[in-house]
Amino acid sequence: MSKAHPNAALMQRLFDAFGRRDGAALAAMFDHDVVWRVGGDTPMSGEYRGWRDVVTFLRRTTSETEGTYRSTLVWALGGDGNAAAVYRARGTRNGSELDIDQLLLCDVRDGRISAATAIPFEPEAFTRFWL
Repeated sequence: MSKAHPNAALMQRLFDAFGRRDGAALAAMFDHDVVWRVGGDTPMSGEYRGWRDVVTFLRRTTSETEGTYRSTLVWALGGDGNAAAVYRARGTRNGSELDIDQLLLCDVRDGRISAATAIPFEPEAFTRFWL
C-alpha cells in the first residue's frame, strides 16, 4: 500500500481541525493570502481573502447553524500543487436541514492551502439551506 500524498494528508488534517473547531490549527494550514471561494447567491457565497477572513468564514458556518454544521471527510486526493476532498456537509438552520456532499478543490503551495473552491453536489439544496 502506498503512502498518501502530503497534500491528501493536508486535507485530512484540515477536516480534523474543523471538526475540533480548532481555529489556530486551521489558520496554520492556510497560506497568508489564501483565497476561499463559495459559489451561488447566498449569505455564505463569495470570495474570502486572507487566512483571517477564511477562518472567520468557517466560524460563521458554526454560528449560523447554532453549532450544528459538520463536515465529514469522505475521501481526499493530493498531487503536486493541488488537493481535492469530497465531504458530507450536515447541519440545521432556521428549521431547514442540510445533508449533502460537497467537493473542495485546493491549490497548495509550500504545504499550505493557497486557494480553495467549495462546490456543492446539490446546489439547490445548498442555496435553500443558506437563504
